[in-house]
Amino acid sequence: MRVMSTVSHFRDLRVWQRGMDIVEMVYRVSAAFPKCELYGLTGQVRRAAVSVPSNIAEGHTRASTKEYLNHVSMAQASLAEVETQMEIASRLGYLASTELSLVLEQAAVLGKQLYALRNALAKRI
Repeated sequence: MRVMSTVSHFRDLRVWQRGMDIVEMVYRVSAAFPKCELYGLTGQVRRAAVSVPSNIAEGHTRASTKEYLNHVSMAQASLAEVETQMEIASRLGYLASTELSLVLEQAAVLGKQLYALRNALAKRI
């Protein structure tokens, strides 16, 4: 089944745009992490954050709804990784509670958008 959409490009998707916002936030807050975490937590959380909009974009360009749905699911999983890693950074004292709250608030909004997109796609199958 081919994905029929009124959205012509993944950049037009609000869910992708919000994912890009989270990438920016994660890069900004993780810049202050200790240098010893460069190849640890910093790299891990950045890769997970980048994975969210990347999977949305890749899924949107796939030929079938089933493939799109799979990529949205991967984006959800990556978002959960970001949330977990931000919590870890906070517990280790690398992240202020206000910064953590901001990231988690944005992640919650994106999580709801991804859930809605996933449900809409599942109905097409």
